[in-house]
Order: sequence, then structure tokens, then C-alpha cells
Amino acid sequence: MSPFWADAGLVYCAVVWGATFYMVKDALAGVDPLAMVSHRFLLSALMMAPWVATRRGRFRHLKESAILATMLFLLYATQTVGLGYTSASNSGFITGLFVIFVPIFMLIFFRQPPTRVQWASSALAMAGLWLLTGGISSVNFGDAITLVAAATYAGHLLATDRCVRADADTVVLAFHQFWMTGAMAAAATALLGRSFAVGSTRSAGTIAFLALVPTLSAFFIQMWAQKFTQPVKVSLIFSLEPVFAALFAWTLGSETFVPARAAGGGLIVAAMMAGELSKLDLLRGRKKEVLPT
Repeated sequence: MSPFWADAGLVYCAVVWGATFYMVKDALAGVDPLAMVSHRFLLSALMMAPWVATRRGRFRHLKESAILATMLFLLYATQTVGLGYTSASNSGFITGLFVIFVPIFMLIFFRQPPTRVQWASSALAMAGLWLLTGGISSVNFGDAITLVAAATYAGHLLATDRCVRADADTVVLAFHQFWMTGAMAAAATALLGRSFAVGSTRSAGTIAFLALVPTLSAFFIQMWAQKFTQPVKVSLIFSLEPVFAALFAWTLGSETFVPARAAGGGLIVAAMMAGELSKLDLLRGRKKEVLPT
């Protein structure tokens, strides 16, 4: 498979995921955030069911899927709840901090310490987060809980990389992730006594779009593309997601453009890209020994 198509698929994921932030925020006026996550993922699983039913190994990867689904539930539950309290652009930039969590998790779980540049990138990202949110005194619940989404995003990316490189069936892996994530969200909705009702046609349309495009198509493409692309390159491409989130929020989402917050978001994106580029040995890369293609 040509690396170009894998990279193009990952850019597609970054664009469509970036577009969802303002859409989800608008749709929350007509549906509970946990119920939205449940509807979104269960609908995606339902769309995949006929396809999966014809596959021989349709009951494979249950253990791996359960681990990935737990992270996916935490990611989307916290991100969606957070959007009820913060702006779509803020949510996009804070979620984008997942790239900073990757080296931290590599240190904790794989004993691979970050480089000096990666530590400096983390400091730069924190400075950007300070500008973006207005400092500790101005951080709201939505900003804080979205940091949980960023952390679980990093964990999901690393875990997915391990699964797909072990020759997992990406169709089956995606299907089990989707229904498990939807079931977890449904259980949380019921246990907390929240409503499953969708109160507007607009919210229902958004859920259908979320289920089909950013969930069904983008997650499948992500898992397929990660078979051919190194994690460093995946993270670099995904660092574009908060940029698209902000652009969609400031244009189609009609959010107010605040220069200080935009500067903070710019620092976060710069930190993410610097941190990822620091993992590449550019000298050896000139000899095509390290740089991903």
C-alpha cells in the first residue's frame, strides 16, 4: 500500500474529527452528552454488523477491544461532557495535548524517558494552555475534564498501534470497540438517571453524521493507516486536528475569535510538532534510515 494513501487517510481523520467539535457542542442543546456517545457508537456498530457477520473471525479481539473501548469511552465521555462547559476551539486545542501525553506514557509504561526537547515542548504546551484558558483562575470544568480526554486519546493511540501491528482484523476490532463503547455509555447514562431522548431533529441528524463519518469511516481508516505509518508520523498528522477544530469553530460554528486564545492554541500546536519532530534523527533521516515515509 502506498504511504501517500495512508497519510491522506490520516489527514482525512484529522479534518473530520476537527469538524465535530462545533457540531457536538450545538447538538448538546437537544441530547444528554453521555446519551449522545451511546447513540453515536451503537449506531456505528449497527451499521457495521452486516459486514462483520460474514467474517470468519468475527469473535476475535474481544480482550483487545475491551481495553480500547474503555479508553474510547473515557475519551468521548469526558470530551463530550466538557463541550457543554467550554468552547469548541478550546476543546480542540486541549484534546490536541494528547501528543504531549504520549512521551509521558512512554516513560511510565515503557521506561523510555523523553528528550530535553520533548520536556521543553511540554513546557511550551503548558504556556499555550495558560493563554488559551486564561490561567488557573479562569479554567472551567469543561477545560479541566477535557484534559482527561487528551490523556485517554494518547493511551488509545499507543494501544491501537500495538494491536494493528499484531495483524489484527481492523474491521472486527473496530466493530467490537464501537458496540462496547456504546454499551458503556448507555450503562453510564442509565446509572446516572439521565435521559436517552433526542429532543431535536438537528441533534438526531448530528448523531447520524457522527456515527457514519467521524466514527465509522475515520476510526476504521485510522486503524488501517496505522498499519503502514509510524506512530511519530501519525501523531504529527493528528496534531492538525485542533487547527481544524478551531477553524471550523470560528467560521461555521460562529465562535468569537479571541487573539490571546488563538495565540495559546498556536503555542500548543507548535509544542506538539516540536515534540514529535524531536523523536526523529534528522542526520540519519537524510540517509533514509529513520524518517518515516
